[in-house]
Amino acid sequence: MTYYDWLGVLSVVMLTMFIAIGWWAYSPKNKTRFDDAANSILENDPVDKAHGDKH
Repeated sequence: MTYYDWLGVLSVVMLTMFIAIGWWAYSPKNKTRFDDAANSILENDPVDKAHGDKH
């Protein structure tokens, strides 16, 4: 295979990975987890950074 053949294969692999990551990020089963992570910064409970425990 030539260099340009490998570039074509690499392009297909990268496009497949991009689509797979987009599918994972927008899948309904991850929505709750991502919403919880996004709203966690708004919680009023301080967190002990050394141990991750809430006070």
